[in-house]
Amino acid sequence: MVPGWQSRRQAWLTTYDLSSVDRIDLNGDVGESFGLYTIGDDEGLMRCITSANVACGFHGGDPSVMRRTVSLAVSGGVALGAHPGFSDLMGFGRRELGMSAREVEDLVVYQIGALAGAAAAQEARLHHVKPHGALYNMVARDRTMADAVARAIFTVDSTLILFGLSGSCLLDAGEAVGLRTAAEVFADRAYLSDGSLVPRGQPGAIIVDPVEVTERALCLVQDGAVITRDGDVIELRRETICVHGDTPGAGELAAGIRRSLEDARIRVLPLDTSG
Repeated sequence: MVPGWQSRRQAWLTTYDLSSVDRIDLNGDVGESFGLYTIGDDEGLMRCITSANVACGFHGGDPSVMRRTVSLAVSGGVALGAHPGFSDLMGFGRRELGMSAREVEDLVVYQIGALAGAAAAQEARLHHVKPHGALYNMVARDRTMADAVARAIFTVDSTLILFGLSGSCLLDAGEAVGLRTAAEVFADRAYLSDGSLVPRGQPGAIIVDPVEVTERALCLVQDGAVITRDGDVIELRRETICVHGDTPGAGELAAGIRRSLEDARIRVLPLDTSG
């Protein structure tokens, strides 16, 4: 935890005029197991989240896992989303691959189609799309690649909501083609002062302490701001907050976040739910 975060929070609350929210979507990355390999606590997460980002078989997942994960989401009333990534099982989609914009567009179209089929087989439909891993980070900063992802989603289904890093190129690209977008923030990841996430290979990038994760979630949602690794305060638009499925103790972290938000009278709901 950043030293002195509580006093710094009080300082920024008196300095910044931050907009308040009374509802938030809680999303989780799920369905990333494949074959004999089990990754993440999907059942634990599904009991707490309101939107599920389901791996589509490239960085994780396989046809059977996809259908099983869709079933879990449908039975739990969790909004279904595609979580397309680079074709990189060994690297879990967290290594950037050199691809053209057209290749990235085709990659995303293919994966959305695969999950849409698994959903249709259970009389369900997709609600959103959120890129995974290295693809997510690439399209946060590279407008050409962001445009490719936005085009892919719009071409397949223009009603899908695009989840992207708050303040990123991806949100701009989605809005430019006419997609509804949702700015995403992270409870279990550290931030740099430019609004990007601390790379996973660096110390402190992943936050696993339940108390710290819960406190960060409350600050992000209630205050619209976060203290970065360097101690700066940055404001963030937020419509959805994420817990990664492969973060240790993800199910318990999600439960703690949801409980603390609801205790603070913040409604935890999927984005297209009235209430």
